[in-house]
Amino acid sequence: MTRQLRPNHSVSFPMAIVALMACGAGCGSLRLAPSEQQRQNAWLHNRTAAVAAETARAEQSSQELQSLTQLSELQSRAFTSYCGLPREYPPAETTEQILGESNWQLAHTAVTQSAERPDPWQVADSVLEFGIGLGALLGGVCGTRIVRFLRDARAKSQALQEIIEGNEQFKKQQPAQAKAFKAAQQNQSPETRQLVAALKG
Repeated sequence: MTRQLRPNHSVSFPMAIVALMACGAGCGSLRLAPSEQQRQNAWLHNRTAAVAAETARAEQSSQELQSLTQLSELQSRAFTSYCGLPREYPPAETTEQILGESNWQLAHTAVTQSAERPDPWQVADSVLEFGIGLGALLGGVCGTRIVRFLRDARAKSQALQEIIEGNEQFKKQQPAQAKAFKAAQQNQSPETRQLVAALKG
């Protein structure tokens, strides 16, 4: 009689969720999916590079400039592939349309959005929500344990957020007490300090 081995989801799955939460709270490189404006800008970049390459060729610019614009157009395809196509396309049939004010504004908006980092509290809450939903789908004893574990983790995360926000508000309202407040936190472990600093952003 052959026994099937099953992975121990009650241990491995919650640990993966905790690891994802920690990354969401402290990974500086974590990014959200591209916004519609970022997708539009990536597509517009490809159109701009293509029109620049066509113009350089039509105007019989130097071979060096033609090669640069051709390479730029090829490279920009990667941005569009990575970001995905937009739902609505910005006007980009002619050079005048490409250089229109709305496209300049779009480029500035995309630059600003690209520099933003996701809020660690939102990331953690989203990961926990996903895990709770997945645990409910699994069902059974394993699913129930996962859901219970993640609901408890979400409650603790919300409590930690409230404590940190309350502490920051206290320090702003009572600047004379800020030094004493910091002194009271000196016994925290380096790990706790690092976690709190990452969650504060």
